[in-house]
Amino acid sequence: MDGNPFDLQRQATGQSTSSPGLVVRHRRVECRNSATRAPSLQSAAKILGLVLSETDRNGLRENAVGRGNSLPRAGAVLISSSSLKRIIDVALSGIALLFLWPLLLVIAVAVKLESPGPIIYRSLRAGKKGQKFVCYKFRTMLDGADELKDSLRRFNERRDPFFKIANDPRVTRLGRFLRKYSLDELPQFWNVSKGNMSLVGPRPHPIDDYTRYRPGDHRRLEVKPGITGLWQVIARTNPSFATCLALDLAYIRRWSLLLDCRILLKTIPEVLSGNGE
Repeated sequence: MDGNPFDLQRQATGQSTSSPGLVVRHRRVECRNSATRAPSLQSAAKILGLVLSETDRNGLRENAVGRGNSLPRAGAVLISSSSLKRIIDVALSGIALLFLWPLLLVIAVAVKLESPGPIIYRSLRAGKKGQKFVCYKFRTMLDGADELKDSLRRFNERRDPFFKIANDPRVTRLGRFLRKYSLDELPQFWNVSKGNMSLVGPRPHPIDDYTRYRPGDHRRLEVKPGITGLWQVIARTNPSFATCLALDLAYIRRWSLLLDCRILLKTIPEVLSGNGE
């Protein structure tokens, strides 16, 4: 791996390394080349350029990944904008729950009939500032699957804190379908209504993955976690945690209500494409 930084808008799939001191003092995210690429990311540069517009709400810019490349400065989120984001979260999650309840009911019955165990899987996740909260999902695994996680960790296909197995033997047949179209995530609209999560933000990781964070990784916890995010619409199938971290930090640095809207709109075709795992 060479030491030359790459253009984040040209290579969204690369590994990233960063110096915590530089990030805190100078708000920098330095990314380095990686051989890790996902086939579905060939148009990542085009998508990233569209999602992350060149000027943020304050019109402020700063050097981020080297000469000739820049990202807007991460100013303090205005109270009014933050409040409006919360209002939008509550309104849209309430509308989603209102119109999706027949689908939620059908999925709940199907989960109950397929295998014994609870309908809703309650997972302890790391939220904003590392605060623990219960994240709701439709159960997609056999009851008691968490107890087998450590024994399967040697088959992990992701990197660093990530844990994912493509053909996880714990996943039920219905669970694979729900995951394929992200239907198992629908109960998280309730998390948004409660205030644990936002519609858009870095995905919340399970506590056992969170405990494997390195000191610099905690920067992605500066905002509320989301149902969808920049990583989900650009690099969902990329196994690199470094890529996930770089995109999460880019989102935090350039946050705006317009960016949230763009990510939400891009989430729809991504979900319908059935690329979930």
